[in-house]
Amino acid sequence: MSVAVRAYVGVGANLGDARAQVTRGIAALRALPHTRLAASSSLYASAPIDAPGPPYVNAVVALDTTLTATALLHALQGIETRHGRTRTTRNAPRTLDLDVLLYGTQRSGDPALTLPHPRLHLRAFVLKPLLEIAPRLQVDGLGALTTWLQRAGDQQVTRLADEKVAR
Repeated sequence: MSVAVRAYVGVGANLGDARAQVTRGIAALRALPHTRLAASSSLYASAPIDAPGPPYVNAVVALDTTLTATALLHALQGIETRHGRTRTTRNAPRTLDLDVLLYGTQRSGDPALTLPHPRLHLRAFVLKPLLEIAPRLQVDGLGALTTWLQRAGDQQVTRLADEKVAR
């Protein structure tokens, strides 16, 4: 029997009913085989970075999973597709975006799945919800993520009141 790994997944949407898309995306994560939803953050609103389109709704979830990092990535891509995600251009608006941010302490330079996520420490829309569910999280090579959030302080990210997804 495999030992579960704690993975953190970023969830976002900015097309259609973005709040509903994020909520449905988290429900789909909850239903993944060999996986338990350990925590989910509140929902947050943020402006797109280096991209066109309407504001995003974002969240982060913690999953305990025995899926490999690659199997988890493929499962996330399947969920995105089932929720209408099309991949047209880089940073295009999307109905649902699911990103593996961390997979235990695993490091990978593979372009298909870079771990930790190469921009997680630069994006307040990732850091705020991630630190909500893992306030003392440190990442090898990055240190305390609270320090990185201070550096991303110019990025406007707003917690949506009473929008925490049920665990």
